[in-house]
Amino acid sequence: MSKLGINDKIKLNSGYEIPQLGFGVYQTPADQVDKIVQEAFKVGYRHVDSASAYRNEAGCGAAILRSTIPRSEIFFTSKVGPKHISYNAAKRIISESLTKTGLEYIDLMLLHAPYGGSVHRKGAWLALVEAVEEGKIRSIGVSNYGVHHLDELEQHIKELEKERGGPGKGGVLSVGQWEVHPWCPRKDIVEWCRKRNVVVEAYAPIVRGERFGEPGLKSLAEKYGKTEAQVLVRWSFQKGYVPLPKSVRSERIKENADVYDFELSEEEVKALETEEYSPVCWDPTTSELDNYSGQEV
Repeated sequence: MSKLGINDKIKLNSGYEIPQLGFGVYQTPADQVDKIVQEAFKVGYRHVDSASAYRNEAGCGAAILRSTIPRSEIFFTSKVGPKHISYNAAKRIISESLTKTGLEYIDLMLLHAPYGGSVHRKGAWLALVEAVEEGKIRSIGVSNYGVHHLDELEQHIKELEKERGGPGKGGVLSVGQWEVHPWCPRKDIVEWCRKRNVVVEAYAPIVRGERFGEPGLKSLAEKYGKTEAQVLVRWSFQKGYVPLPKSVRSERIKENADVYDFELSEEEVKALETEEYSPVCWDPTTSELDNYSGQEV
């Protein structure tokens, strides 16, 4: 039987802990997100993943503040939007996120995409670092970065350490978020992260349902008496990722969290993973380093 539990957490490089099961709110309507996040809390989720670009941070914050669950037990993520990857814009977005949510701090803030060009990416990262130092954010990371962007970020961190006075002054990379599933395993990115103890979050872990019916997936669902979505969330767990399933339907919200009463074998985890590179969402990981495209500066 599985040793995983809904309250399991992973230690971050920042020293904080992140719940391994997350609840995504991408495309969740702003006027419904408060109620939907509360539904997620009722069935055990303690980790909510939002973003400034989703335009629903306020409802997430309302649900967190209204909940009887202690704030210390809830993990809230937001992101600096793709068009705001610069120092000044990122500073503004962080401030706006705190205001909109009504929260005293944000548990995790990510740069949503590797846009803006090198200088602006470095500036946006510095804005995150300063927000951590000011107590506004606890942990920081990136989303949709390719290995070339990650290598550049590592260099930026070293540069900031020299410029700002020593180790730790360049910030601590704790989390990276990507579309990851058996048909887009991103082995190069995962390897980069694991060498540095960077936690991998997986959005679109159930592939938007587009791979339901695949023979290998279907047979595992039948074997364990689970849905194909549950098998995919379980696969993500056993790979050591932090999956972020999303839904606005109560039964699906509950179903996606009901993945702790079965366990895939090591062979089944390996067999489900393919050599395909078939993302179903946007894919900024392939963008060039010099990709300035109208960022607010």
